[in-house]
Amino acid sequence: MHLTNVMDSLPRMRAAAALVLGFALSASVSAQSLRCKGDFAEIGNSKGTILQKCGEPVLKDSFCKSAQQSTSNAPAAAAGASVTINQCVNVDEWTYNPGYGQFMTMLQFEAGELKRISYGDRVTR
Repeated sequence: MHLTNVMDSLPRMRAAAALVLGFALSASVSAQSLRCKGDFAEIGNSKGTILQKCGEPVLKDSFCKSAQQSTSNAPAAAAGASVTINQCVNVDEWTYNPGYGQFMTMLQFEAGELKRISYGDRVTR
């Protein structure tokens, strides 16, 4: 009798597991994307693609992100030394206001490609 009850509840358990998995997957997609006009701006998209999907941002900013690169040149390499070069990687940050109750969303581009999506304060007006 107990085995029959377990077998009867198995389809419900599978449905519940699928529902939980669906929520987990949608949460991971939303964590790395911005919904724009029925489409998603996603990591790897170009600036042009984002403009087509989302339109103009409410704010555009640019800054230099420090990046270090170690290289070795022939004379220094022979002595077992390497040279560290401080470089500047240009980052463009676009801010979108997705609407009341949503979070301000910042998109960071490097070399014209969307690299990061981060969230700010909730929109209250």
